Amino acid sequence: MSKVQENILTRRTIFRFNDKVVSNDCIETAIEAARHAPCHKNTHPWKFYILGTESRQKLIPIVENLAKIKAASADNQRLDSLLDRARNKILKPPVLIAITSLINKEDSFREQEDYAATVCALHNMVLSFWDQGIGTQWSTGSITRDKETYSALSIPMESERIIGFIKAGFPENIPNKEKKPIDEVRFYLP
Repeated sequence: MSKVQENILTRRTIFRFNDKVVSNDCIETAIEAARHAPCHKNTHPWKFYILGTESRQKLIPIVENLAKIKAASADNQRLDSLLDRARNKILKPPVLIAITSLINKEDSFREQEDYAATVCALHNMVLSFWDQGIGTQWSTGSITRDKETYSALSIPMESERIIGFIKAGFPENIPNKEKKPIDEVRFYLP
């Protein structure tokens, strides 16, 4: 099996990271892989915002508010626990990257193609990180749709859409996931 195929087949979503620092060189290598993703009409609709301590701190009131909203509709969950969990999603990952895709109000099909290209770029980045021994998790929660998030990160909501956050770091452990059998997803048509 080729190294590329092995990288694709072994990649897993990582939920817990150890404290080992991810170097800027590792991040730049992953971003370089991302920018070489296939792209319709060469629009290169993606942007990657690597969040430092100050940017993460700006997100804390937002995630706390979202956790309070969630707690109001959740049964038997303590608010303190939800708040801690929400804060940790922002503060704990060694690397946190917001990924955006261009908005095209005049051409919804172009916007859809740009979104698809941005997801390809995101996946190139994830695979590059994995190749370097760094795990990731793609998160698309309500924080990606909250206008306060855009304001806190100075992302122009009228021209960019946050498609998710990538959490990255060296894995504490690697989960074993079963995939659907190939016969359930692959069909040869006459």
